[in-house]
Amino acid sequence: MRAKAIFLDFYGTLVHEDDDILPPIYDQIRASMETSSEPGEIGQYWWKTLSGLFDASFGDRFKPQRELGLLSLAETLAHFGSDCSAEQLIRGQFDHWMKPELYEDTLPFLSTFRHLPTYILSNIDTADIAAAAMFHGIKVTDIITSEDVRAYKPRPELFLEGMKRCGLKPSEIVHIGDSYSSDVIGAGRLGIQTIWLNRLHKRQPQGHEPDYVCHDLKAAERWLLQSKEDVAR
Repeated sequence: MRAKAIFLDFYGTLVHEDDDILPPIYDQIRASMETSSEPGEIGQYWWKTLSGLFDASFGDRFKPQRELGLLSLAETLAHFGSDCSAEQLIRGQFDHWMKPELYEDTLPFLSTFRHLPTYILSNIDTADIAAAAMFHGIKVTDIITSEDVRAYKPRPELFLEGMKRCGLKPSEIVHIGDSYSSDVIGAGRLGIQTIWLNRLHKRQPQGHEPDYVCHDLKAAERWLLQSKEDVAR
């Protein structure tokens, strides 16, 4: 066994991201604009704005993700000259966060490692992920959110809190996540073993090299169960 505890991202790792929710939002924005724009431009601008807010939101300046999502969407609407209501447009995304679709390999994976301390580390607000975990019957040792530590991955606070709660060294932990920047780089900087769960077969960016790359949790399970001694032979 390669680890004494497992850290897990949530959205994009255990449950689906909001990829199906966003295109209808882009379509409504485009329909309300005076000038034409591609859907990709809207999504890129919104994500760039939201990412900037994530980076600036920590400590005394921390704001929950629902607030940042609304602020970044309002800025996106203003940028593209749309008269849509940010509050109405974002409701679908908020609903998704509480009832996302579950990946079929999630519950079997959690069952395999139920004997290990297993922690979910998520940037989503506490109430949303608690609702999603309850909706799907997901049971882990603990769930730690950005609201708990007043910071977002890839900053170290979430990972440090996880290490504090499990009482283990970084080398004794494996973190699994779909975000290369937030999960692989964020955890890797602290010396935590990392698995990049590349479900969507994205091109691997330059930077910190994950310990393992896979496309589903079944492969992650096999890698975790393989001992370091077996690999060295």
